[in-house]
Amino acid sequence: MYTTDRLKQIRKEQGYTIYEMARMLGITPSFYSQIENKRRRLFYDTACLIAQIFNMKPDEIFYLDKEVITK
Repeated sequence: MYTTDRLKQIRKEQGYTIYEMARMLGITPSFYSQIENKRRRLFYDTACLIAQIFNMKPDEIFYLDKEVITK
């Protein structure tokens, strides 16, 4: 699983919309959607804010699956 797939999964599990996430992060919904759809790079500071919103540690959300590393 790619990190952006996990990001989308956790967002949905926690009941947040793209619009809510974007508002809390201070970015546009379009920009947030592009992060989830692998069209925008996710920067460290944004990743930390996302983890804070989800009440999780960044490494609980953003990890590399072994499958990704071997490709």
